[in-house]
Amino acid sequence: RLAAFTDERSDPDTIVARTGVSALFGPRNPFGYDNSGTEPSIKAMTREDVMNFWKTHYVPNNAALVVSGSIPVDDLKALAESKFGAWKSGEFSMPRIDAAETTKAKIIIVDRPGAQQTMVRLLQLGVDRATPDYPALEVMNSELGGLFSSRINLNLREEHGYTYGASSFFVYRRSLGYFVAGGGIRTDASAPAVTEILKEIHRMIDTPMKPDELSLAKDSQSRSLPGIFETNSGEAGALSELFVYNLARDYFSTLPERLNAVSAEDAEAVAKKYLHPDQLILVCVGDRAKIEPELLKLDLGAVEIRDADGNVVH
Repeated sequence: RLAAFTDERSDPDTIVARTGVSALFGPRNPFGYDNSGTEPSIKAMTREDVMNFWKTHYVPNNAALVVSGSIPVDDLKALAESKFGAWKSGEFSMPRIDAAETTKAKIIIVDRPGAQQTMVRLLQLGVDRATPDYPALEVMNSELGGLFSSRINLNLREEHGYTYGASSFFVYRRSLGYFVAGGGIRTDASAPAVTEILKEIHRMIDTPMKPDELSLAKDSQSRSLPGIFETNSGEAGALSELFVYNLARDYFSTLPERLNAVSAEDAEAVAKKYLHPDQLILVCVGDRAKIEPELLKLDLGAVEIRDADGNVVH
């Protein structure tokens, strides 16, 4: 794990992801850290720490058995009993997650001298996976930045040639998630690309989707669902979400209907509700000397410099 940190410090994708969540959630929230942890935490970890974590969290009253395949229920019950019957329940409670401590800085730069492109991310706090607005959010974001033909990608790639690809997406969790927009941008186009992404976010808030845009966005969502259930592993993975995110048992059987029911007004409403350009944090991993002067001209707010681990330098 420690060896992997060395490689990750030279990977702009990892750096921008790690720095983004650190800035968005802060040091007291577990979501402010990459799943791999930190170098100090890995060095300090003992075997007892690992064992205690396992004993506390890996208990049957905090688990679900999800099975997909050709097996009679009675056979499955007997098999599960033989393998897990002796597994004892434990004292378990959901861990407390402190409120996010978002940085006051609006622009964060991680300096990589000589970089040929800038990894750009605009982030803001989002919503949980169980939100009833999920279908409308996914349809709206498909048009904003979820598809190759989305507004953000067509603007930055096709119209301006700033990038090979730019996108946006929502990260959903059982609790608070977040929204991301950005991509790998040509160094000299870093600031203009940010301007165009913000323009498209504002346009999504202010301008209803056209009928053809709405139809494509809904079709991309609803018609991709059957593919999830084509394999046993895909089906088991999807059904696991019912447990992990506390969703209704009929969630996936009703999801296509709910996606297809999304209107242009619904999409515009969730854009207004969840997209807040004034709250976005801009994270740029690139050649500071070349990108900072132009980024400052955007007048987005205070600037913060961080290292490759997401720690504040100044």
